[in-house]
Amino acid sequence: MFNASLHPFSSSAVQHPLAVYGWDAGWAEAFAPYAAQGLLPGRVVRVDRGQCDVATPEGIVRADTAFVTPHDPLRVVCTGDWAAVDPEGVSDPRYVRTLLPRRTAFARSTSSSRSEGQILAANVDHAVITVSLAVELDLGRIERFLALAWESGAQPTIVLSKADLVPDPVGLSYLVEDVETVAPGVQVVPLSSETGEGLDVLSAVVAGGTTVLLGVSGAGKSTLANALVGHDVMTVQAARDVDGKGRHTTTTRNLFVLPGGGVLIDTPGLRGVGLWDAETGVGQVFSEIEELSSECRFHDCAHESEPGCAVAAAIEDGSLPVRRLESYRKLIRENQRIVAKTDARLRSEILKDWKRKGAEGRAALEAKRGRVR
Repeated sequence: MFNASLHPFSSSAVQHPLAVYGWDAGWAEAFAPYAAQGLLPGRVVRVDRGQCDVATPEGIVRADTAFVTPHDPLRVVCTGDWAAVDPEGVSDPRYVRTLLPRRTAFARSTSSSRSEGQILAANVDHAVITVSLAVELDLGRIERFLALAWESGAQPTIVLSKADLVPDPVGLSYLVEDVETVAPGVQVVPLSSETGEGLDVLSAVVAGGTTVLLGVSGAGKSTLANALVGHDVMTVQAARDVDGKGRHTTTTRNLFVLPGGGVLIDTPGLRGVGLWDAETGVGQVFSEIEELSSECRFHDCAHESEPGCAVAAAIEDGSLPVRRLESYRKLIRENQRIVAKTDARLRSEILKDWKRKGAEGRAALEAKRGRVR
C-alpha cells in the first residue's frame, strides 16, 4: 500500500493518499461506483504509447489504456485525468478501466487543414502561458493561447519569462502593459528563473488546484517547472541565439506535485496554436469588442461600413487598435472554419454568407461602373 510518510510532498495533515494530487469529495463521489467494483482511483501523471503512469493509493503504477482508447482523439487518456485502475494482482498488465468525467479540458486543433482536436491536459484549474522576453512579443499568439485557456474552463495567467534580459525597469513595465492590453482580466507576471523575480507571485497562484504550463519551444517552461517543483525534474536546453527558439526539451506531458500544494502539468512546446471550438474563449479575450458590438445599430453588424457601428467609431477615435480588431476577425474566421468541418448546418450558413457577400460585392462593382440593372 501507498505510504504517505515516504512521499516527498506529503504531510501528516493529508487524510487521503491522493489528496496531494487533487483528490477531493467531488472525485470521491464520482468514483464511488467503481470503488464498489474493487477498482483503485488514480490520477494520470504521464501517457506514453498506449500505456500510462497513474498515481494510486498503492503508489505510481503502470497501466495499459486499451479499454479507454476511443476513436475520438479528444476522449483519449490524457495527463491530468482521473481514472479507475485494476488493483494489484487482478491482471497483468494492469488496465485503466474507465475515466471519470472531466471538469475541464485544454484542447487545440491539430492542424488548420484537418478536423481533429488534441487534448493537452485534463482537469486543469490554472493555465500559465509562458512568453519569453528574449524575443519580440507576439501579441497575436498570446491572444490565441488565451482563447484556448478561457475555453478550457481554466483561469489563465501570463508569465513573461527571462525578465532578467530586460534590465531597464521602465522598458519592462511597458512590455507588461502591452500584454495587459490584449489580456483583459488576466494577471501578467514578469519572472526570471535566474534571479527568482516573480517566482513568489506565481507560486501563490499555482498553490491550489492543477496548473498547466503552456508556451512555444524556448519560452522557458522546463526551467520554470524546475523552479516551481523545487528541484530538477525537467531537462533544460539553451534556446538558439539567432531567434530565441528552443528545441523540444519536453516531449511528453508530465504531472508533478508541488511542495507548496497543487500539481503542475508541463507540456511540450507548441509550434502551432490552432483553435478548437473556442468561440466563447475568443469572446472572452476580445471582451471590449464584444461589448462595443452590443452597441452597434445592427445586431449582425460586420464592423466594416455599416452606419451606427460602435466598433468602427472606436477605431476612428483611437480607443480600439486596428490590430486588435484584425486579430479578432482572424480568430473568429478560423474558429468558424474548424467548427464547420464537423457541423454541416454551420457549414451551410457560412457558404450562404460567402455567396451573399459575393453578390453584394458584384452589385457594388456594377454600380460603380454605371451598369446597375
